[in-house]
Amino acid sequence: MQTVSENNCFGGVQGVYNHTSTACACDMTFGLFMPVEAKDGPVPVLWFLSGLTCTHENAMTKAGAQLWAAEHGIALVFPDTSPRGDDVANDEAYDLGQSAGFYIDATQSPWATHFQMQSYVLHELSELLFENFPLDEQRQSICGHSMGGHGALTLAMKTPGRFASMSAFSPICNPVQSDWGRKQFTAYLGADESEWVKHDATHLMAGSGFNGPVLVDTGTQDQFYDLLKPEGLATAMVARKQNGTFRLQPGYDHSYFFISTFMEDHVAFHADALYGVTA
Repeated sequence: MQTVSENNCFGGVQGVYNHTSTACACDMTFGLFMPVEAKDGPVPVLWFLSGLTCTHENAMTKAGAQLWAAEHGIALVFPDTSPRGDDVANDEAYDLGQSAGFYIDATQSPWATHFQMQSYVLHELSELLFENFPLDEQRQSICGHSMGGHGALTLAMKTPGRFASMSAFSPICNPVQSDWGRKQFTAYLGADESEWVKHDATHLMAGSGFNGPVLVDTGTQDQFYDLLKPEGLATAMVARKQNGTFRLQPGYDHSYFFISTFMEDHVAFHADALYGVTA
């Protein structure tokens, strides 16, 4: 692992690091904010998964999360959204290939060689972080935006007991019914739709649900609303009496202006879960 940069930030340190990934068979970069409390021992960690076209840098620089994480003594992890490099498969479209990993493990050529983002986030990057930084492995939560919201919700529901809470901004809620899903799942996973539902938040919620609190925010003026399919997830949450809050925010769109507006709410929500506080 190599240090790209480290900057003082709200009393802590915002770092950027890269390393050679076995899972993705390329070099990967991630951001990590460590609060000042990390000097005294392991701190809780909140993962933030970004969306289509993003790198590790977008949420790190635009979401305004460090201020609120510093207030609660929580670390923030900002992984990249896909493998990258000249030898990594890509597509001319913005929603497939590099910057569009969808946080799944591809099984189809040419994607399977590098696009193993589920394994990368849940296993390889996680192990690297807990080996090298004072992070509390027993206190983790996860959040994400758009494609990353899909990733946060699905990864949390696939790993019961790992994350204390999950939240999302404008998540792709029902990808098997959306062009933001059907296209990518066909490419990455093949034509068997029974494989797709294993990576669909609405189906996972209807099946196993989540063993912790959930917070979802979507703007009513989101320009991609029809692709996100929020109705399916909301219905599934109600049907299984999921401990959660699903909010439609009047007038807000899909941008980081929306995310930064409600980031304080999300970090406080996760802090309650990570510190065992009943909201």
